[in-house]
Amino acid sequence: MVLRRGLKLFRTTMSGEKIYEGVFGTLAHNPFNTPSQCQFQWQSRSAAETNYNLNPRPAVHKPQGVTSADVIRKLQHHFNPSDLFKPWLDTERARRNRESNFQRKRRRSQRLDVKIGHGGTLDPLATGVLVTGVGKGTKHLNDFLGCTKTYETVVLFGAETDTYDRLGKIVRRAPYEHITRDAVEKALEQFRGKIMQHPPIFSALKVQGKKLYEYAREGKEPPIEIKPRPVEVSDLRIVEWYEPGTHEYQWPEEEAPAEEKAVAEKLLAKDDALPVAESVEKADADGSSSSAKRKSPPPAETPKNEEQEEEEEEDASGAAAKKQKISAEGDAAPSAQPDSKPSETPAPSTTITAEPQSDTSSEPPKSQPAAVKITMTVSSGFYVRSLAHDLGKALGSCALMSSLIRSRQAHFNLDPEQILEYKDLDAGEEVWGPKVQRFLDEWEKKRAVEEGHEQAP
Repeated sequence: MVLRRGLKLFRTTMSGEKIYEGVFGTLAHNPFNTPSQCQFQWQSRSAAETNYNLNPRPAVHKPQGVTSADVIRKLQHHFNPSDLFKPWLDTERARRNRESNFQRKRRRSQRLDVKIGHGGTLDPLATGVLVTGVGKGTKHLNDFLGCTKTYETVVLFGAETDTYDRLGKIVRRAPYEHITRDAVEKALEQFRGKIMQHPPIFSALKVQGKKLYEYAREGKEPPIEIKPRPVEVSDLRIVEWYEPGTHEYQWPEEEAPAEEKAVAEKLLAKDDALPVAESVEKADADGSSSSAKRKSPPPAETPKNEEQEEEEEEDASGAAAKKQKISAEGDAAPSAQPDSKPSETPAPSTTITAEPQSDTSSEPPKSQPAAVKITMTVSSGFYVRSLAHDLGKALGSCALMSSLIRSRQAHFNLDPEQILEYKDLDAGEEVWGPKVQRFLDEWEKKRAVEEGHEQAP
């Protein structure tokens, strides 16, 4: 690696100490034995993927059960007293001492923490790659919002919840005995390519200042319709099929209260009339989504043989949906906490529809439903939860997202050598320190090479 003459790496303190800052990633639990399952190619790459695709980059692996903000706070908890980031804190403290009284009063918090942010929120249910920036590295996090991402999810059939995943409350059940691997394979065809996707009807998206799920809890319907958004799916494949009785995935036990369930039925009835996955081309041609119904599932006693993605909010109003910050499996605006702890050719648009035979009884199912593990590479703004919901709808049933792993964001993947394990933090700075230092050294050198190329005559 050759650097342009005169180009310096890292800022330094008055005494010459390096001030480490940049972008890396965090990992909590690596579900793969090899990194090869995490590496997929995308035809249209963002600036972050193009400019820094010299080698795989490190990232944080977020564990299940914690929010992305929790990860940032844990990093700050370990970085603040560390030797590695002492020069950064000393420099920032000196800079603040030079501030005017007016500047100090404008600061939201007087607490001094290592400035850390992330480049895309993951819900508590999800695990996987969380791109993280430190110091001036947080300024690069916007580059990762438009990046493609690879996910692996398990979809469980027969029920849906108020969150479209297993952490929610059950709002509806439907027959599932007719669902086979072949039927799922066929249904997935309509989700490939450029499609229009509806955000979850129960989500943290804000409509007129109130979150969608808050309307449901109050027994009210949202005052406006949430418009579908264009997304692109370049890779969508079944990784593993689970026959009934061969897996441990389960529906949640909690039922939604009667008032919530009544509102949910109204919202879901409207959702039933919408296309499952209309192509962008058709939507543009029509000017608006044409209505369609789900096809009725075959009776359970005569099944057909061998048939076939925490936190970010936004306002959605007006005739068209505004650009939104996406929660969970989608993209979220990068979150920086400087001062506080806290391609396959798209298939023709043939909408497979269904009129689910809703079963809201609390009786246990007669047999365990089938489940499927799916991998996908998608564009920014894609909701994996919505895919699970829509897949159930396309099959004349219901479905929910039972697990979710983000295995790649841009060039960051789950390679153990290129990612910070969440457990490394508890092992102490002697474990995570050299790793993070190496990650930031590599980032700075590659950034310097790119900057040198841009400035070279």
